[in-house]
Amino acid sequence: MSSATAWVRLGRYLKETQLLGSIQSTLYWDQNTRMPEGGARWRGEQLALLARQLHSRQSSQCYSDLINEARDEWRQQSGLDEQSAAQSRNLDLLEQELSRQQALDPDLVSALATAKSEGYDLWQKARRADDFEMFAPALRNMIALRQEQARQLQEPRGCWETLAQPFEPDLTLKSLQELFAPLRKRLPELLGRIKGGPRPGSLSWDLPVAVQQNLRSQLLQDWGRNEAITCVAESPHPFSITLGPSDYRITTRVVPGQPLSCFLATAHEWGHSLYEQGLPDVSHQWFAWPLGQATSMAVHESQSLFWENRVARSLPFAEHWWQRFAAEGAPLDSAHDFWREMNPMAPGCNRVEADELSYGLHILIRMDLELALLEQGLPVEDLPDQWNKRYQELLGVTPINDAQGCLQDVHWSEGLFGYFPSYLLGHLISAQLSEAMEASLGEPEVHIRDGSIDVMLNWLRQHVHPIGRALNAAQLVEKVSGRPLSAEPFLKYLEEKIDNFTR
Repeated sequence: MSSATAWVRLGRYLKETQLLGSIQSTLYWDQNTRMPEGGARWRGEQLALLARQLHSRQSSQCYSDLINEARDEWRQQSGLDEQSAAQSRNLDLLEQELSRQQALDPDLVSALATAKSEGYDLWQKARRADDFEMFAPALRNMIALRQEQARQLQEPRGCWETLAQPFEPDLTLKSLQELFAPLRKRLPELLGRIKGGPRPGSLSWDLPVAVQQNLRSQLLQDWGRNEAITCVAESPHPFSITLGPSDYRITTRVVPGQPLSCFLATAHEWGHSLYEQGLPDVSHQWFAWPLGQATSMAVHESQSLFWENRVARSLPFAEHWWQRFAAEGAPLDSAHDFWREMNPMAPGCNRVEADELSYGLHILIRMDLELALLEQGLPVEDLPDQWNKRYQELLGVTPINDAQGCLQDVHWSEGLFGYFPSYLLGHLISAQLSEAMEASLGEPEVHIRDGSIDVMLNWLRQHVHPIGRALNAAQLVEKVSGRPLSAEPFLKYLEEKIDNFTR
């Protein structure tokens, strides 16, 4: 057979695998948005069956043979052109993932899928009831399963670092700790410069649900939403998900007493979706191929944080939008009023509603607790006390209950250990890419003030989105910005924002 034939046969196999994966994602979407509570057990069985089928396809000898054939024929016909290099990179990533899948016991894969579904259901119930003990057995089970997963993978990494690889390929705990060290030192110092601001969630006004949903729709329309390929729904925890090459979905939520939460969550999740919509789609990188997928979750978060923080929380944006909110009943007298409401520079207990300054401390707490749970023997029953202790030490606040504390995030119910640092890395990447954008286009605020959103999106579509998985996150940042990833651009940005805030 020709090289093209082998490549096509492999592509067809990947497409079928991706179809199964998108069915799994569709069930996840339904579970989070529309599924009645009573459907949780059956949904768990559905997801477990699909997980087994996917694992079988991704670890089979047939699949291994297809990759080997494509690799052999690539060696025979490879050149130095861009497409040949892309093919090699695709095969590298496929071989790497094949090795991981072949190392896992199918029973473990099935057990993890069931545990994720059951854990999510119990997390929702425990959060509503403010009852951590209701969720604790599911968390213990998930920790044990993820530890077993790390053991089966047998990578030259610790448990936490191994589990973080799907989110941040090539990440090392040592490099992450070095990157975050300046933040551990300087964020509390910067936080000490801000006093007297409104705490997140402490606004003395609110807007009706329908009004917030309408403002959400206006934002998406202003930012170029194509309703033919996008969908918006409600969920307990906002997220973005792609179900197919022309099927992009986001969720938001309306939180009583937090009239800006839905709006900012929309900006955040739409940033994720814009990135997905901008990923490579040429024939050899189409939806099913690795190069057509996101670089990493940190790069993903950098894109959502750019639109949420650099754009939606900016003063020029407030100048465009404050009157729309005022017309709906928000007690705003100026754009500056709206800008300050959008930037509550004061520590609070909730990560999602946190300001840019304190957000990093929320992440450092979670990262430290994950390491403690997975590698240092922290008992699950001690988690609430440890959570509250660390919040008091780093942020000077203590949650009033576990629903506000260690039950606030969905991630651990699904065993997503190693994901949280992606959020903070996303802040760092967003800041460094924004500096590169500014060097090319001028200050983003100028384009926001002019309403030239497309200028910034087009820059991202040219320099960031099309890279896909051709590079890892650190390589992408260095390629686009011309220097290694550092905490300094983010800290510089925070200092400038604090200066503007305190004037």
